[in-house]
Amino acid sequence: MSKRPLGKGLDALLPALSINEDDKVVEIPLAQLRANPYQPRRNFNDETIQELADSIKEHGVIQPIIVRSVLKGYEIIAGERRFRASQKCGMATVPAVIKKFTDQQVMEIALIENVQREDLNAMEIAIAYQALIDQFSLTQEELSVKVGKSRSHIANFLRLLQLPEEVKNYVSRGTLSMGHAKAIAGLKDKKLMKALADTAIKEQWSVRELEEEVKKLEEKSDSKKAKQKAKRKDPYINELEETLRETYRTTVKIRHGSSNKGKIELLYYSKDDLDRLLELLQGKTS
Repeated sequence: MSKRPLGKGLDALLPALSINEDDKVVEIPLAQLRANPYQPRRNFNDETIQELADSIKEHGVIQPIIVRSVLKGYEIIAGERRFRASQKCGMATVPAVIKKFTDQQVMEIALIENVQREDLNAMEIAIAYQALIDQFSLTQEELSVKVGKSRSHIANFLRLLQLPEEVKNYVSRGTLSMGHAKAIAGLKDKKLMKALADTAIKEQWSVRELEEEVKKLEEKSDSKKAKQKAKRKDPYINELEETLRETYRTTVKIRHGSSNKGKIELLYYSKDDLDRLLELLQGKTS
């Protein structure tokens, strides 16, 4: 699939949400409004919505929302919090400016504006980034330029999408921080991710404490793999190593490579030990 440019770009799209003297403000019944289907925000803070509703009761909706006309009514492009707050305080209509936007522009505005202004929680940002990548066939590098963030920033958020659903919910609710989620996102075992997340929440671990626990588990896993690998070694090689250890009274490793080639390693721990081994080897070969 060929890559397409991201619409008109952020600089051209976001100013389109501003209201100027030529824009006509109309009162639209709340019943005729519906949310932007591309809105990445899944959670709206009830407390802040209530605060906004209290302000609207006293002062009204100071800044009109931006909408576009659709088949049945209007779709909110910008101002969903004002819409929700107006519902909460029982208003029948809300002031709005009707503008024309394509579906692509609506998606770009909804995703990029929210990500730029950091109105989303970590999981919503991750989902928004992935949606932009999928919708517009972008690389992580291209996306980083579009939203003005570093590539590592993009990669860290996208890694959150590998978390189990329960852990994603912790991050969405704010029970688990982005730092905590990032610490466990690199693990492969989803059950282990969930267990660590639960323990981190229960024990109120700091991000550093969780990172240390992950490090210990990774080291333990590496050690276990090394032992399993050693156990799988050819019994004949094991027997030869033991015979050579007894003969030379030192650690001996036989490393078998491809094409029946390999090497024998004898460890020494001092110059005297080296001289001793050399004498034994010369004696064995003379």
